[in-house]
Amino acid sequence: MAGSEPDEATGSQPMPAIEVAHLRKTYAGTTAVADVSFDVAEGEIFGILGPNGAGKTTTVECVSGLRTPDGGRVRVLGLDPRLDREDVRQLLGVQLQESRLPARIRVREALELYASFYRAPADVGELLELWGLADKAEARFGKLSGGQRQRLAVALAMVGNPRVVVLDELTTGLDPQARRTAWDMVRKVRDAGVTVLLVTHFMEEAERLCDRLAVIDRGRVAALDTPAGLTGRGPAGAQRMRFRLSQPIDAADLLALPEVTAAERRGDHWEVTGDAEVIGAVTAHLARRQIIAGELRVAQTSLDDAFIALTSHARAGADGRQEA
Repeated sequence: MAGSEPDEATGSQPMPAIEVAHLRKTYAGTTAVADVSFDVAEGEIFGILGPNGAGKTTTVECVSGLRTPDGGRVRVLGLDPRLDREDVRQLLGVQLQESRLPARIRVREALELYASFYRAPADVGELLELWGLADKAEARFGKLSGGQRQRLAVALAMVGNPRVVVLDELTTGLDPQARRTAWDMVRKVRDAGVTVLLVTHFMEEAERLCDRLAVIDRGRVAALDTPAGLTGRGPAGAQRMRFRLSQPIDAADLLALPEVTAAERRGDHWEVTGDAEVIGAVTAHLARRQIIAGELRVAQTSLDDAFIALTSHARAGADGRQEA
């Protein structure tokens, strides 16, 4: 992992690109971030996962200097985003979830405007080529597709030649092909030597891109590990089944089996999770009722399963059922 080797001159660990320690932030008496701590090594793609309202965006806004924390410590390349605002702005590129440009501004015009904010900006023409926007240089922002807007967002984040980039929900609203193109962009950013702090709610995205992940839930870090390490925190030896039934069945009927830990109908299919014996138990149970399980697929526990296990209490309804 980038940044994990000791500094040869001092024998100590190099300074993290981002340090967050016991971060706290409240709004009108509501706690958005209660106690968040993590470090990001230089050259790392570090992901932040969490349910809606968990405090993810507030955390990265504090890192970016857009919010003032109520407590704790935040450093970007050793600098305080509040006290060293101008220096941090020159070193940090930001793409935020809610950031939008005027509909009539042209792509080249937006890049030139942002470039004017930096002491040593990147060449706008090179950015247009690098991020596949050369043929859209004179197009207005309001006419761009979702994928083109995301490419522009990354280009704007990179226009100041930053050492650290914050990307908040970069691929939300994109189709699968555009999402994979965006993933290639993130890898390209890291290959350029830039540290990436990535906020996402897509498990596949986190698994494919991130060196490490922090799961934030109710304003606190619920887990901090590699994607593989977090996946290993799912139910030990658990299996997940997906199938279509030849006739209706109640979830309670499946949940009554001791081998089953969760059963949920999604459209025409059922998803059932349980221990190592769940496949035999469910198929035998259905066979006794002369119910056929078609299109059966079986998988080991995933990052999805680990995420749900770590944050499931946040989605529990008042009646004890899981909310959508």
